[in-house]
Amino acid sequence: MTDPKTPAPRRGRRPGPTSTRQTVLDAARARFASDGFAATTIRLVAADAKVDVSQVMQFFRSKDELFAEVMAVPVAALEQFNTVFEGRDEHLGERVVRAFLSAWEGNKEQSEPLMATLRGAMVNEQAREQLRDFIQFRLLAGSGQRPEPDAGLRSGLAASLLVGLVVSRKIIGVPLLVAADTEELVSILAPAIQEILAPRSASAA
Repeated sequence: MTDPKTPAPRRGRRPGPTSTRQTVLDAARARFASDGFAATTIRLVAADAKVDVSQVMQFFRSKDELFAEVMAVPVAALEQFNTVFEGRDEHLGERVVRAFLSAWEGNKEQSEPLMATLRGAMVNEQAREQLRDFIQFRLLAGSGQRPEPDAGLRSGLAASLLVGLVVSRKIIGVPLLVAADTEELVSILAPAIQEILAPRSASAA
């Protein structure tokens, strides 16, 4: 006979270490993206994931280790930049602006890791290295397809303007920039990015 004080057995699949680890990663990704590296703590991540701090520490020995795991740049974001700086057509500037805004401000699965990396880069060398490598790789890959001797530098200047826009909108929160919608930003920025990446003087030559 079953003891009435004995809790009834749980039905369904019991959560295992793998699912708990993923829950912690999901919570940490959202917390790093919203608060940045400095303000995020293991305790906050544990509370978001609804687990004990000891469980978080079981999977990740430190906040740095958790951050490193979370901040892997998603494949979807990389794919957006695979060809964005290539070519010299009249739509290059618009294509680049849209790709940046889509990657940094688009769906949460790819924008949150990028935003968390950007926030963390302010205070964490590992994040700086991750972001630096990501941008540099794309610049070199794209500039190799263009004839200008300073194509890499031009790509870098374009990227710095666009990353600056993201910082101003998403981290600093400049009201006028936050209020601007995507189409307005594209219409103003695209011609400038176009001139940097494919200057008319070079085209005429």
